Amino acid sequence: MTRGRRALRSVTSDDADTRTDEQLLTAHTTGDPDAFTTLIHRHLPYLWSVALRTTGNHDDAADALQDALLSAHRSAPNFRADAKVQSWLHRILVNSCLDSYRRSRARPTIPLPTWEVPEMADTTDHTVAVDLSMSIGDALTTLTDGQRAAIVAVDIEGYSVAEAATLLGVPEGTIKSRCARGRLRLAETLGHLRSE
Repeated sequence: MTRGRRALRSVTSDDADTRTDEQLLTAHTTGDPDAFTTLIHRHLPYLWSVALRTTGNHDDAADALQDALLSAHRSAPNFRADAKVQSWLHRILVNSCLDSYRRSRARPTIPLPTWEVPEMADTTDHTVAVDLSMSIGDALTTLTDGQRAAIVAVDIEGYSVAEAATLLGVPEGTIKSRCARGRLRLAETLGHLRSE
């Protein structure tokens, strides 16, 4: 989250201080430690929206707003009451945004060339494979011995139905029916692994 958003969330909408903006600014210049904070909290949502619209970027807006608030804090004794305080803050903020823009244009960034960098490490998530293997292993234990033997021979080891029948010493029809029943049971047990 950007600094500007954090600052906006900390502002309370019910401002108990009833002094005018001009009175708060005068109080700040005469040493009231809370007056400037109260003044800025009052105008922060507006100032943030101006900064964001002017810069078009959250990070740049936060930087410009911070610079503008520092500038306003320092130049408060020079405020002349010929304009509203909000207009004065607005002008300082827009100037800060424009200064930030000029600085970034004076030091343009040059994109770095892209190089093809070989992968340094295996990015495969092996824990997923282990979890899947354990889930399948657990599901196989829910089958009868005959179903498990037929599924392992045909689906896991890759034997044909005829080879599995010879290997297990049962007719081919028995292998087919055990595989069908076993697959149905596995589908029910492992249904949670299906992608949406």
